[in-house]
Amino acid sequence: MQQIIDRRLAGKNKSIGNRERFLRRHKEQIREAVKRAVAGRGIRDIAQGEDIPIPRRDISEPVFGHGPGGRREMVHPGNQDFVRGDRIDRPQGGSGRGGSGKAGDSGEGEDDFVFHLTKEEFMQVFFDDLALPNLVRTTLADTPAYKTHRAGFSSDGTPNNLHVVRSMRGAIGRRIALGSQARRELARLEALLEALLAPPVNPSRRQEIQALEGDIEALRAHIARIPYLDPIDLRYRNRVRTPVPTARAVMFCLMDVSGSMDEARKDLAKRFFILLYLFLTRHYERIDIVFIRHHTQAQEVSEHEFFHATETGGTVVSSALVLMEQIIRARYPSGEWNIYGAHASDGDNWHNDSARCRELLANAILPLCRYFAYIQVVEQEQNLWQEYAALAAITDAFAMRKASTADQIYPVFRELFSKEVRAI
Repeated sequence: MQQIIDRRLAGKNKSIGNRERFLRRHKEQIREAVKRAVAGRGIRDIAQGEDIPIPRRDISEPVFGHGPGGRREMVHPGNQDFVRGDRIDRPQGGSGRGGSGKAGDSGEGEDDFVFHLTKEEFMQVFFDDLALPNLVRTTLADTPAYKTHRAGFSSDGTPNNLHVVRSMRGAIGRRIALGSQARRELARLEALLEALLAPPVNPSRRQEIQALEGDIEALRAHIARIPYLDPIDLRYRNRVRTPVPTARAVMFCLMDVSGSMDEARKDLAKRFFILLYLFLTRHYERIDIVFIRHHTQAQEVSEHEFFHATETGGTVVSSALVLMEQIIRARYPSGEWNIYGAHASDGDNWHNDSARCRELLANAILPLCRYFAYIQVVEQEQNLWQEYAALAAITDAFAMRKASTADQIYPVFRELFSKEVRAI
């Protein structure tokens, strides 16, 4: 009979199997926690971990317990109060149950279990809710663009990267270091020989002159043997590749915050904006985000006000487009910034304003933008959708789709930005 013994050392992630089983077991609670985190976080802070409390009752293991009946006879060690035959009242339970929301006057309690979700696990659950394919999850999580930059010099490399000036500078320094002492000695001996050869020449010093001439020739030969250029002098330009995006962009987030946009619709819009932000981080080094909310009037607000403030009244979409154009011309010149716009709405708009929105996009916004996307979070089509449909038919820089549930966000996003991915 053959036996196989696994003698491999336990790796760093030896509990990864248990962790994956835990994630599968509490998938619904983790998904709800991620949903709450997405609602409470900013768009820039989406790619972080999260602490998820799991109620104690959900992680308790089944145990066997004795019923209230039956008789047992025992004497515990250290007993000083009872003897055999004494009757002991059964202790009353229920006190000291910490973590269940009830206070007790004795005993110790247990808190809920807090489970830390890593950045990768958090993004995995977030992408699951958006129905992203695995390949797209990997692409959005990484930075595919690389940039080469100078990183000093190296002693080895290809001939086309040879830095001639740096190599010659090193060769001159080496020759000076190796030949300086010999040259000083040569100059001293030549001066001494010139003094001996000055008339009148003393015949008795002929032997000394010959010895000096021999030393001079030896020093000259030593200096001549110092190579003009040695392989250790060569220096090559060293270049490294770093995953750095290529440029800078500004992302304009426009959203209707009138009374018809409830929290569920705002949540759909936020997921779309998050996906757009993750897409832009793959291609641009610096990304600014401008939040513009509108009802009958538009204003630039913070991210918290953008997603959580509530308004009542009608809707005038053109006010947001006018404000967006003003901000672009004041702070983001199109020659220096890649401008993207995304508008989320339920399609409701003042009837006479929809035609003006189409004109503003065609004549003022789209000439300044690389891309503008409109997402409608309801299925019902209104006059704004009809006006935008006429614009989308004549330009590739504008696209529009509908998404009424969270799992429709990614398919809509993929359709909206498929051309833009190829263009970048």
